[in-house]
Amino acid sequence: MLVTSRSYAEYEAMFDLTQLPESVLDCCAGGSSFTAEATDRGVDAVAVDPAYELATPELVDTVRRSLPAGSGIVDAHQGSFVWHWYGTPERRDEMRIESADRFLQDIMTAPERYVAGGLPELPFDDRRFELVLCSHLLFTWADTFDRAWHLAGLRELVRVSSSEVRVFPLVQQGAGDPVPFLPEILDDLDGITWEIRKVPYEFQAGADEMLVISRT
Repeated sequence: MLVTSRSYAEYEAMFDLTQLPESVLDCCAGGSSFTAEATDRGVDAVAVDPAYELATPELVDTVRRSLPAGSGIVDAHQGSFVWHWYGTPERRDEMRIESADRFLQDIMTAPERYVAGGLPELPFDDRRFELVLCSHLLFTWADTFDRAWHLAGLRELVRVSSSEVRVFPLVQQGAGDPVPFLPEILDDLDGITWEIRKVPYEFQAGADEMLVISRT
């Protein structure tokens, strides 16, 4: 299990966030510090991830072991990544370590903000959150999860949102291949409008767009 620790700054760039609404869900959040830092800004922020079922010592160990594992994926596909946002690999590693520390501190002091669960069935009421964020799960793992799973996952994200869903990135992990069934899935979603929007973040080469879904 890879439990990635992304920072609040990465979320701001990946999702082109300028001002957060009153309530936000991060799905599936992994070891991100976003929920902790959003809460510090007065937001009702909740994180959901299957990894939160782990006992505390196992979760700590998994988060720590995931730090070098994530860098290993980048090393295996060096030609598919660019560094202009992070600046250097060392800065990226520093951000991930800082985020992991902040996450682990917060989940131990405020465990109610971290809910065990995952797509395509989330343990939340309809329209619970104004904004729902999903990074590096949908579409990233399109070589593992099929079209039907993705459609069910998107419908679930829409169900728990009262306003908007944002998904990043729109390419597959590793080499950044396109997702062949993305247009078909969007055609199958009812009661929504959507757009594909450029964001001020790029790490995988060409992965600089997010999907924005709005309820109608």
